[in-house]
Amino acid sequence: MKTEFTDVQMQDPAIQRSNQILRSCVHCGFCTATCPTYQILGDELDSPRGRIYLIKEMLETGRVPDAKTVGHIDRCLSCLACMSTCPSGVHYMHLVDHARNYIEENYKRPMSERALRWVLARVLPYPMRFRVALLGAKMARPFVRLIPDKRLRAMIAMAPKQVPPVSRNDDPQSFAPVARKTKRVALMTGCAQRALDTDINDATIRLLTRFGCEVVVAKGQGCCGALTHHMGKQSESHAAAAANIKAWIAEMDAGGLDAIVINTSGCGTTVKDYGHMFAGDPLEADAKRVASIAKDVSEVLQTLDLPQGGASKMTVAYHAACSLQHGQQIKTAPKDLLKRAGFTVVEPKDSHLCCGSAGTYNLMQPEISSQLKDRKVETLMAKSPDVIAAGNIGCMMQIGSAVGVPVVHTVELLDWATGGPKPAKMDRASDQPNVPILR
Repeated sequence: MKTEFTDVQMQDPAIQRSNQILRSCVHCGFCTATCPTYQILGDELDSPRGRIYLIKEMLETGRVPDAKTVGHIDRCLSCLACMSTCPSGVHYMHLVDHARNYIEENYKRPMSERALRWVLARVLPYPMRFRVALLGAKMARPFVRLIPDKRLRAMIAMAPKQVPPVSRNDDPQSFAPVARKTKRVALMTGCAQRALDTDINDATIRLLTRFGCEVVVAKGQGCCGALTHHMGKQSESHAAAAANIKAWIAEMDAGGLDAIVINTSGCGTTVKDYGHMFAGDPLEADAKRVASIAKDVSEVLQTLDLPQGGASKMTVAYHAACSLQHGQQIKTAPKDLLKRAGFTVVEPKDSHLCCGSAGTYNLMQPEISSQLKDRKVETLMAKSPDVIAAGNIGCMMQIGSAVGVPVVHTVELLDWATGGPKPAKMDRASDQPNVPILR
């Protein structure tokens, strides 16, 4: 794609990067075949190729974004399926992130949108604030039909029936390995996940320590910055990321780390991109050090000596989170681990398509999100699973709100299969077959 940025514009590193990305696009349109919003809306401007044209024109002219352009970019899920499909290697993620930051700095949204984004940015990344908000949403649920704003109704609907108690395992500390020590790893405990589902981190710690990992919860870590990053709020996202970088560098320099383990794939995609986020910043070198050892939990588990399981009657439908399969290009590891543990693993039709959660997308674009959820649930349930497994809390909440079978994290099943407790979500379900416990 030909670009026409001025010499003055090209002095901006962000423009330089976007120029590289734009020039790599050859207009082939392969991305439209795997874009969820294009499939639903049928509008070229709601496809990656269309959005690339809009972003190019917006950045080249340096104009104030118009509502139409903002609307099309806002409707992008950042599922990154287009990056898996693109034969030219167009790094759409960096381009759309730059566009969102540009919009945030140059476009004045309607008051209701500004208020919603302000609330989300100041609640979701903070576990205790989020817990309070979830309790408020539970209280408002009986009156949800009286609320005219679909986005507010979506926020209320997201609240789980039970808000779990705080897990003290999320506090800064170190967990000694049960078996002979082979690794020292830091666990990213996250933010929203700590309020929505504390079982995931608990299961991760049990599983890692059972197979020889010392697990450290670093003092000072918190939200990865993804939630605000995808809203274009660069100063807030970078502040959150910087806190993590400093916390993990302190552990790397003190006791050494073999990996930073991340069990929420949306966070993992962002942490692995810290080097790009902090390009030209005094923290760039440390950001690259952190990104170089950031691993999805499935990547780390593949390096451990997990035992082979016997055959199980339990059918697990594996949902591939977009941030894992497209953002990190991790496609087989979770399935291989589940199969090794003895589970029968099935995948839904069109497993490359997004479930519609996409961070805060289900709260800000509830209509499109609902259509994608319905499509995903239909394909998952067509496999008649006993349980659905995923590697991202957002996907788990999105799918779990519309199915009648348990939705659990992959590590919860692996923990159970290797001697841990049965996932509580499955205890609450009836008529679930037993899985052979490995010893």
